Amino acid sequence: MVDHVLKLLVLGAHPDDAEFHSGGLMSLYRQAGHTVKMVSVTNGEVGHQSISGPQLAARRRAEAEAAAQRIGASAEVWDYPDGRLEPSLKLRMQIIREIRTFAPDLVLTHRTNDYHPDHRAVGQAVQDASYLVTVPALVGEVPIVAKDPVVCYMPDRFTKPTPLQADVVIDVGSELETIVDLLACHESQVYEWLPFNRGVLHELPADAAGRRATLREWYIERLRPQADRYRCELIATYGPERGLAIEFAEIYEVSEYASPLDDEARKRLFPFVPC
Repeated sequence: MVDHVLKLLVLGAHPDDAEFHSGGLMSLYRQAGHTVKMVSVTNGEVGHQSISGPQLAARRRAEAEAAAQRIGASAEVWDYPDGRLEPSLKLRMQIIREIRTFAPDLVLTHRTNDYHPDHRAVGQAVQDASYLVTVPALVGEVPIVAKDPVVCYMPDRFTKPTPLQADVVIDVGSELETIVDLLACHESQVYEWLPFNRGVLHELPADAAGRRATLREWYIERLRPQADRYRCELIATYGPERGLAIEFAEIYEVSEYASPLDDEARKRLFPFVPC
């Protein structure tokens, strides 16, 4: 058991965002005995080709809970409308309450330049809430945190106006199968909506093993280029031999709006990454 239990809070826009972008880090945290909570800000009610509204929202909430149980984490799905999220004052106040109540050591969220407007809205709301979690007169019914947590942006491939900065690089090759298992819990997405959206639904195998194999292949195609893109940073962190061999990596950028990732915080929050 670890000497000090850390708390990781993932604030994503949709019920499968945490698993897709940060499944490896969440798995490593849980293996070390730390606490992990996934929050989906929207209810995911429009992410399907044939069902929507409360029926889909209920299904996606159940999928999020199943994924969390897979690694012993917790999941919470808020009821903001999918596809129509704005970085409103209401959302900012709820994020302030969540951070103060859960008191995380590390928060993960989206960057504000991303393909999905819901992702951008969550990232903006977390930025707006970061300093304010320390202000007593705001959301006064919930005690402030003494210090901002460290906030990191989950990996993405977008380059404009600026690409993701590799402040933390993590070898997640050992967690690949766990990540695929987490994603497989979101059946409405990985076996229905996303294949439909990509125009390949008719190619999906009918059997469970075949579907999982297809999901694994698709995820590897998405994840492997991330290690190649940040190969120099992986070598600098893990050394030439291991850095060159890493196939799958998660990359995180530290937000300037919250606590800095100094040397002490880096050792404490990412003990499985070489200094």
